Amino acid sequence: MGLRINDTIPNLTVETDQGTFALHDWIGDSWAILFSHPKDFTPVCTTEFGAVAQLADEWDARGTKVIGVSVDGVEDHKKWKADIEGFAGAKAGFPIIADDGLEVAKAFDMLPAEAYMPDGRTPADSATVRAVFIIGPDKKLKLSMTYPMNVGRNFAEVLRALDGLQTAARENVATPANWVPGGDVVVPVAVSDADAIAKYGSIDTKLPYLRMAKLPK
Repeated sequence: MGLRINDTIPNLTVETDQGTFALHDWIGDSWAILFSHPKDFTPVCTTEFGAVAQLADEWDARGTKVIGVSVDGVEDHKKWKADIEGFAGAKAGFPIIADDGLEVAKAFDMLPAEAYMPDGRTPADSATVRAVFIIGPDKKLKLSMTYPMNVGRNFAEVLRALDGLQTAARENVATPANWVPGGDVVVPVAVSDADAIAKYGSIDTKLPYLRMAKLPK
């Protein structure tokens, strides 16, 4: 069974192009994003890892570490990074896990269904699907997204989701559909009107159970 929201992620010891470490130690007190891809030296994956590299300042501004994972080895990762950086025009400073034994892919349930069929498939047949896991400083899974291998991820949405998670955790609010930083937030139902007005200055009651407010600057 795959990880569920608020499950503690497994503290696996992983080998990467930047050394070997335990995932919990690497995360430390930061937020973290783990993203998988099917294979090094493939077209869609190169565009995705390039997008992650271009967002380095955004991850840093949010106190968030990023780490990739694939079933290829460390030497392939190091060679592939030259292609990523050449394409993106940005340094790929994040580590990439060498998951050639599929330990991470299995622990995070990132394999396609057919990979579990006992028919002697090779690691190439068991390539990880495109998955994204956002993990909090408490080492618990906060959000996951899974894409098929032929659809590239939108990392602007990953960044927006991270902003929503961090805002919700910091302010004890929820975020509505299509929320972006600076937009109105949803007041929790457990908060009274009086307490909400005292905190936010005013509230906009859309429905008895849906109240919106602006966060104090």
